[in-house]
Amino acid sequence: MDVLILSISYSVHLLATAVWAGGLLLMAVMVYPAWRLGSVDNNNWLNWQKRLMPWINGSLVLLLITGFYQMTSDTNYTGFLNIDSTWAWAMLFKHIAYVILVVAMVWLQFGLHPSMERTAVLAQKRPQLAATEQAKLEQQEQRLLTTNLILAVVILVCTAVATAV
Repeated sequence: MDVLILSISYSVHLLATAVWAGGLLLMAVMVYPAWRLGSVDNNNWLNWQKRLMPWINGSLVLLLITGFYQMTSDTNYTGFLNIDSTWAWAMLFKHIAYVILVVAMVWLQFGLHPSMERTAVLAQKRPQLAATEQAKLEQQEQRLLTTNLILAVVILVCTAVATAV
């Protein structure tokens, strides 16, 4: 029975990783070039992100649950914060990156996106003021999304290290 549960956990974990990393990859491949050219319509991009967020959030929750089960089932796991091997160091760095990524996602969803919506409403009344504020928010969004992409790479590299040992 343990092998069946672990197999299901690995399957769900891989699917959640594909959804999460696929969203980040899509953003990196399609959106960053458009941002550089200045051809991204921010309202459509924001709406598209809002539709994608539940999938990313669900993936992050599934990654947390299945990853915890897999970690505690691993023979390399010797206890909470028992950092005594390369595997344990990789897992520690992976979890630190995961927490930072989740904090960045929460800020993006509940801090930055509402500010961008308010700025879009303000743009109808005060275009000059809104344009300056919107540029700041877009820059902040780009930094957050770049940070998330870097953290995703760190998480995947730490996973590779932990799997290799």
